Amino acid sequence: MEKKPQYKVIVSNRARQMLAGHVRFLAQKSPAAARRKKNELIDAIRSLSAIPERFPFLNAEFIPLNKYHKMFVEKWYLILYQIKDETVYVDYIVDCKQDYGWLIR
Repeated sequence: MEKKPQYKVIVSNRARQMLAGHVRFLAQKSPAAARRKKNELIDAIRSLSAIPERFPFLNAEFIPLNKYHKMFVEKWYLILYQIKDETVYVDYIVDCKQDYGWLIR
């Protein structure tokens, strides 16, 4: 059986900053919850190294068709990423409880 290649996952500086902001916000209420959420999001991102195509494309008015895949993590977080060759580029980590209309304008 042929082994599926592992994808390299690269997280943009913007996505890292977004993750840090989400964790800082949660830590104000509960440091333990912030640690758990950070670990959940990092695990989800790492999982993209295997079969990143399993998540659908984001279809939004101002986003080019078939540019970003979308992965929801625990209801409230949206990870947007692109696949180019054997590399996954994570560009955004969005808290869906906040207004993220800026993303699709």
